[in-house]
Amino acid sequence: MFWSKSFIPTLKETPQDAESISHKLLLRAGLVRMLMAGVYSYLPLGLKVLGNIQKIIRQEMNACGANELLLPALQPLELWQKTGRDKDLGQVMFGFKDRRGRNICLGPTHEEAITDLVRSQVSSYRQLPLVLYQIQTKFRDEIRPRFGLIRCCEFIMKDAYSFDQDEAGLDKNYQAMFGAYKRIFSRLGLKILITEADSGVMGGKVSHEFMVPSQDGEDVVLSCPKCAGARTFKEEETQDCPKCKIKMDKLNCIEVGHIFKLGTKYSQAIQANFSDAKGQLKPVIMGCYGIGVSRLVSAVIEQNNDNEGIIWPLEVTPFDVIILPLDVTDNAIMDLAGDVYKQIVDLGKEALLDDRDERAGIKFKDADLLGIPLQVIIGRSCLKDNTVEIKLRRSKEKIICPKDKALTEIKRLINIS
Repeated sequence: MFWSKSFIPTLKETPQDAESISHKLLLRAGLVRMLMAGVYSYLPLGLKVLGNIQKIIRQEMNACGANELLLPALQPLELWQKTGRDKDLGQVMFGFKDRRGRNICLGPTHEEAITDLVRSQVSSYRQLPLVLYQIQTKFRDEIRPRFGLIRCCEFIMKDAYSFDQDEAGLDKNYQAMFGAYKRIFSRLGLKILITEADSGVMGGKVSHEFMVPSQDGEDVVLSCPKCAGARTFKEEETQDCPKCKIKMDKLNCIEVGHIFKLGTKYSQAIQANFSDAKGQLKPVIMGCYGIGVSRLVSAVIEQNNDNEGIIWPLEVTPFDVIILPLDVTDNAIMDLAGDVYKQIVDLGKEALLDDRDERAGIKFKDADLLGIPLQVIIGRSCLKDNTVEIKLRRSKEKIICPKDKALTEIKRLINIS
């Protein structure tokens, strides 16, 4: 992609209404723009990052044997009335009547909808176990949207649901998702804490949250230093669980994932039953596994930045390499930049060529702000010495290599960055 043909509206100054580090960098790097409080447009770079996150999630969900589907955003309120959650979530639900007089809501979550679907399609133990997931837009009427993508009224989630005939099956699927979540967050370059959590209005007796430590996190987690983070406890919750009898570390965190053993709360209410091997009718046993997909964009930035801007992990970055020709009026410089660009694209990698007629200082600042892992810098000294300069965004290390060795070096650095 050529910068001159791209829509990357970077900002020199930080918007005054941006609170968190990630919110500031999302706006400054031209990833998102706010339409109104809690509602954001994803610009091309932001959409590429979001797509990369979704790709990782899909790979890990599919590897667990989960099947992807897409449920409606519009849901009948009567379905929520069956579980009683119309009252539990009433204040945050967007609701209205359609022209037929039906009470409709915009789905803040999809437990009722997925259970109703399985109720109509699954009737025998032979159809179980079953794991379904979606990546879908959710809607919640937040009282105070804040921190950019961390707390929004319209946001993207991955929610998966397991359906089993017994507790042993639920345990197996729960552990499979537990492992998949750890792999997802590792691939995203995130350091996480896994907390025991209250199931709240979701229901069930067992749940775990996946938390990203961040100075701007809304949740406060108490972590046991002796257990190396193996047990953590949220503040509202009792502190009588710790057995180590030592002072707990207090951390601000962002919740990025939550998994639940739902049991039969929804299947009993919506009558999602199956016939077991003896012909007896029983409610399906369910698990629920959520990830805040759009929130992850912010979480990754919160843990991967410096004073100059974002530092994208390689599997998340919108581009693998940014090429910086320092004088676009010099044909020789532009020819070399074009050759390097073509070679990278031919490898199947994403490259951004900054072909703007701007000062070198502006190009360097924008490249650091965008956080692309590798910068290939081509100036007059490169032509003179027949070399190419490569800068690693994270370590700031600079490598000068012969022009004919540049591609080999880029391939090596992409593989290990």
